[in-house]
Amino acid sequence: NTCLSRMGSRVRVPSAPLRREEEQQRKLRFPVALFRFLLSPLHLPRIMKIAIINGPNLNRLGRRDPEIYGNQSFDETLKSIQDKFSDFEFSYFQSNSEGEIIDHIQALSDNPEYIGIILNPGAYAHYSYAIADAVADTPLPVVEVHISNIHAREQFRSTSVTARAAAGLISGCGRNGYLLAASQIIHISQS
Repeated sequence: NTCLSRMGSRVRVPSAPLRREEEQQRKLRFPVALFRFLLSPLHLPRIMKIAIINGPNLNRLGRRDPEIYGNQSFDETLKSIQDKFSDFEFSYFQSNSEGEIIDHIQALSDNPEYIGIILNPGAYAHYSYAIADAVADTPLPVVEVHISNIHAREQFRSTSVTARAAAGLISGCGRNGYLLAASQIIHISQS
């Protein structure tokens, strides 16, 4: 390869080092491209998520009626769930507001990362047809959980309008009910 210098004379330009450099860059491009391909969202293993939604007064777990609900905070319960099902990711949402619970169920319904919902609607279980409609409308399986046995308490607590639309109901198993619900959702998702 030759080129003209500023003075007008022809100068020989060495090309071998450039070829080696180009060769090295080409060799680097393939692993980088492969690395990017393997890290693309389509090729990463899908982390399956399960949502936990707690309704009114469940933000007071550990302080409210410990003889019925226990003295453990829900953070401790959530940690034990995550430890037991470490291959899954759990999100947690608590609200004392019926509308916020409905909004959250609807948002989860449109999120393909989630495989199910564990719902403890609290007292809303006994009269919230709006939450029942949201549960019925979601394509995700919903397992309703009650820490206490709702059938062994006051008469008004023995009916759950929200459970009618759920894939299952777990009542009276204490905090273990959340673990049972997670297990059931996983079972449903793998069926």
